[in-house]
Amino acid sequence: MATITSLGIGSGIDINSMVTQLVALERKPIDQLKARASDLNAQVSALGKLQSLLSGVRDAAGALTGTSLWTRSSASSNNDAAVSPVGGGSAAPGSYAVSVSRLASPQTLVSGSTFTGPTALVGGGTLTIELGSWTPPVAPAVLPSGFTPRAGATALTIAVDPADTLQNVRDRINSLGGGVSASIVTDVNGSRLSLRSSASGADNGFRVTVSDADSNNTDASGLSRLAFDPDAGATGMGYAHGAQNAAAVVNGIAVQSPSNELTGVIEGLTLQLRQVTTGTVDIAVTNDRTAVRDAVQKFADSYNALAREIATQTRYDATSKIGGPLQGDSAVGTLLTRLRGVINTPSSATPDLQRLSDIGLQLQRDGTLSVNAARLDSAMGDLTRLRKAFSNIDTATPANDGFMRRMSALATDLLGTAGALATRTDGLRLQVTRNQQQQARYEDRVERYRERLVAQFSAMDSNLSRLNALQSYVTQQITAMQARSGS
Repeated sequence: MATITSLGIGSGIDINSMVTQLVALERKPIDQLKARASDLNAQVSALGKLQSLLSGVRDAAGALTGTSLWTRSSASSNNDAAVSPVGGGSAAPGSYAVSVSRLASPQTLVSGSTFTGPTALVGGGTLTIELGSWTPPVAPAVLPSGFTPRAGATALTIAVDPADTLQNVRDRINSLGGGVSASIVTDVNGSRLSLRSSASGADNGFRVTVSDADSNNTDASGLSRLAFDPDAGATGMGYAHGAQNAAAVVNGIAVQSPSNELTGVIEGLTLQLRQVTTGTVDIAVTNDRTAVRDAVQKFADSYNALAREIATQTRYDATSKIGGPLQGDSAVGTLLTRLRGVINTPSSATPDLQRLSDIGLQLQRDGTLSVNAARLDSAMGDLTRLRKAFSNIDTATPANDGFMRRMSALATDLLGTAGALATRTDGLRLQVTRNQQQQARYEDRVERYRERLVAQFSAMDSNLSRLNALQSYVTQQITAMQARSGS
């Protein structure tokens, strides 16, 4: 609203200040509406927070009624250094005796001849590396025989120039990424090339054939120093270790794996083999009680967060004489009553866990729940019974419904579009809309009132200006007449 600065010029009266004060008085209802709108928005915000926290309670209760929590397992080993279980969350409870006779390993070759250094020349020709298996499996000290190329694998062929060094050969093998990696090991005796399968397992063995530029593919000079093909008599590379599968016995059944992980041998569980054993390692798969305990604690935490927020939003401060945004709100009162009803109403789902306090969830004076660890541990002694106490559903007899089934249903109802919280929030938002409409109407009325005042005071100012001018004229005339008469 623009300030009128020309009013009062004719009369000398501060009409602008008068108009401003009168308009401010007329705006009082708008100020009251704005204060009311602020209160309404605070209530909407507070209800939104309660709805969010109630959603957390619903989700936590739902987790205790779902299937996945109660079918979850955990696995343990009495010798993790030898056999370590991995996963096991979906494995069926049971016990397994595992003994390990052999660990999986990749094939490793080391050049028999030493080179003066990584930059030493190796000789010209062609290297061919093929993945496959040697038969039969033999001890590392014995050369293998009977190589069978792996079906579908492509042999790697590397052209070696006479000017190529040991480094060049290593880098070309590694750049191909064909299942064999190369490295150079240097000590006081010189440098040697080492070739190793990228993966373990009997099918990841390999042979190295050479077409030597000196026309002799099996001697210990030139490129043939890097050959390994015992069937052809080419053994320039030494056989450091053979590719082999891991071998173990699980509950009396012999099993093998190309890696040191037994996956699928026990459904839902992977066994990491770490050492050869002289006896058996006991693997136990049990129901995951820790997950159940954590889920109960999460429910208590979610419920407590909601209970504390309700207390904060409905609290009255006697000192400041100011109440919370939701003090006296009927929808919040209904919410609190129904929540406590679920907590305090017994369930006949199980004969000996009829109250939440029997499970270890105890209602405190401040409205929160505490978890009694001893009672909860006792209740978890029979997970089937505890699951029923939480999640049982009986459409014919609601008194037989489990506690968390009731809590989840209540939260879902309250959070629904027709629920108490949603209905109350919608009502408040409607009031906010009406309040805004009223403010707009009042603003329009105040503006018209201001315009009337400006028009009236402008007319008055003009009249006073004319009267003042007339008074001045009359005064001048009288003065002049008196002067002429000499009086």
